[in-house]
Amino acid sequence: MGNKMESKKLNLWYGQKWALKDITLDIPENKITALIGPSGCGKSTFIRCLNRMNDLIDKVRIEGEVLYDGHNIYSRDTDVVELRKRIGMVFQKPNPFPMSIYDNVAYGPRIHGVKSVDSLVERSLKDAALWEEVSDRMDAPAMGLSGGQQQRLCIARALAMRPDVILFDEPCSALDPISTSKIEGLMEQLKARYTQVIVTHNMQQAARVSDLTAYFLLGEMIEFGPTKEIFENPQQKSTEDYITGRFG
Repeated sequence: MGNKMESKKLNLWYGQKWALKDITLDIPENKITALIGPSGCGKSTFIRCLNRMNDLIDKVRIEGEVLYDGHNIYSRDTDVVELRKRIGMVFQKPNPFPMSIYDNVAYGPRIHGVKSVDSLVERSLKDAALWEEVSDRMDAPAMGLSGGQQQRLCIARALAMRPDVILFDEPCSALDPISTSKIEGLMEQLKARYTQVIVTHNMQQAARVSDLTAYFLLGEMIEFGPTKEIFENPQQKSTEDYITGRFG
């Protein structure tokens, strides 16, 4: 099983601020890769490089490569709309559209010309472990769902685009423990078909859900490896200090 994505000597500046410094990282297929580190360390900036979300920010300059199935997504021939279909994103706060549950999931496929979306909506909601809770009220406003349900709806919305990769930027930080547990269980189920990357402040979450963990500090990737090794036998002192709660 190869790498689905990889970054090579990736650097990013916000104006004069050097936010990512020479990040070289492999993201293997059908695994969950966690990015951990204190606030402002670059992990959210890095995950947004993986589907070119940073393009939307003024005065960003990027050097280096991000490969997706061997193709550099920063090359001029990249179709960014198509790229974001293939590499979906779930954000920190649930952000359902102000429309019905059904229309939230159907919205993306319809925009891309899919005519018959009923079965796709149902499958996406089932894959997001939400179908049984909402199948009898598909016309109800999405805003009426609980926070945890809204986040699973956002995952269903991403899945409806039939992506290869799903990026999670602190998907549980606004949720209660029960909703968090459901999202973590869902990530485990999705692993068979999707490559996943999660940014998390919650070290226990990284230890529970991920196969590999990268530790970021001040824009650099300090250490990367199997999650069990990173947590039980870190090679760098700053990784150990962070994991044991001495700082961060």
